[in-house]
Amino acid sequence: MSESSVRFVDRSGAGAPELTRWSPLVIPKEQIEDQVKRLAGAPAPANGRRSALFVHPESKEPGLGLAPGIRVALDVLLPGERTQPIRHNSAQVNFCIQGAGHSVVAGKTIRFTQYDVWIHPSLATYSHFNDTREIQVRLTYSNAPLLEKMMIHYVEDTPPAEEAATEREAEAGSAAASPFPDLIRLDDDGTTLMSYERLINPEAVEQRPLHWPWARVKAELDKLAVLGKGYIGRRLYLLYNPATGRTNGTTNNFFAAITIRPPSINDKPHRHSSAAINYFFGGTGKSIVDGKTYYWKAGDLMLTAPGWAIHNHSSNNEPVYELTIQDQPLNLAMDSLLWQEDLRHPPRLLGSHKGFSTNRRVAAKS
Repeated sequence: MSESSVRFVDRSGAGAPELTRWSPLVIPKEQIEDQVKRLAGAPAPANGRRSALFVHPESKEPGLGLAPGIRVALDVLLPGERTQPIRHNSAQVNFCIQGAGHSVVAGKTIRFTQYDVWIHPSLATYSHFNDTREIQVRLTYSNAPLLEKMMIHYVEDTPPAEEAATEREAEAGSAAASPFPDLIRLDDDGTTLMSYERLINPEAVEQRPLHWPWARVKAELDKLAVLGKGYIGRRLYLLYNPATGRTNGTTNNFFAAITIRPPSINDKPHRHSSAAINYFFGGTGKSIVDGKTYYWKAGDLMLTAPGWAIHNHSSNNEPVYELTIQDQPLNLAMDSLLWQEDLRHPPRLLGSHKGFSTNRRVAAKS
């Protein structure tokens, strides 16, 4: 028997380690355009995927990302090109920033144009197609860094065809009732025992590929512009996937929200344990994060809020549109979603504690 190589770290009497976080980061539109040109000018890869990752300078292998648990990729397809099928147990949010085309996800065809958002559920086979005469450019957001850190990111470059359930599986599902109950309640507080049979067959919640066309989202979003400067919330809509339930997600890891910020609006400072990445596709403005000011414009991508950083955003003299990706659903599912909506009051643990309210009903523009 080999000698154990485990390390013991004595923490007796030690206090909590100091909370550290990555620095905010702005990737200018010009740098993104340079990468698009580079990818477009390179020979076509065998799998068709012209792709580059936005990697934060503090990110380390395994699990490179723009935030510790969020990967953002820049994906390019030339006219007439397509990607080979692939699937993996990371889910994706796709956002088209230039051109158009279509994706086939789990057998469903999604035709998209600029600023459309759509999702790829975990282990869904997908391919992208550019059947237009223009270059297609997408931002792809993934929870792959977290899975890579856990060493469980499963990827199939040549996925098999979908198979129907076998007769044996069907028979197992219809077997006679077991003499042992699936759930045994031990007390009135909810302490319970669960059988192995229930453990390996949880309730299945179907995850479907969903698509939010920009034209339809913008029509609803623009109505929020009437909320005046006295409004204390954010003028946004979450692109909600009902399969995520109470975690309010677009996927089980992320929410994608699109915001309109009318001219000369200053959001109030707040913070949350979820990280936030913004892509600005209309207007100009600034963000103040941990007391430092960052300026941005349409076409810039920014890690706007490392987890638990105090921040707020301001628009200049024109409307701002932005896509925000946060790992809020993951934090809510882990019961770790601290949120401080008003810095004068203590944070709350959303999902376990009562949340916040706004003055939306009375904040009509005067």
